[in-house]
Amino acid sequence: MSFQIYYTPRSKETLLSVYEFILIKFGKNSADKFISKAEKTISTIAEFPLMFRSSIIDENIRIGLITKQTSLFYLVKETSIDLLFFWDNRQEPISI
Repeated sequence: MSFQIYYTPRSKETLLSVYEFILIKFGKNSADKFISKAEKTISTIAEFPLMFRSSIIDENIRIGLITKQTSLFYLVKETSIDLLFFWDNRQEPISI
């Protein structure tokens, strides 16, 4: 069973922010590869929502690794998944 994926406004904003950062620093090809990896990770999450580790704050909030530098925080619900935000792993740790 594939879960329905929902993008929160914050997830859209942070995805665009990461994309633009990669575009400026490394070019369009690298930015487009990042989007492809993100889409593949999201598709995998839709099929296997519990495959990534849960956060220490809430076991329903999970952290999917997209690249070594970027993670995706998402909330697993009964039949759907809310993409919460994309995170640059080089930043200071967060507490959510």
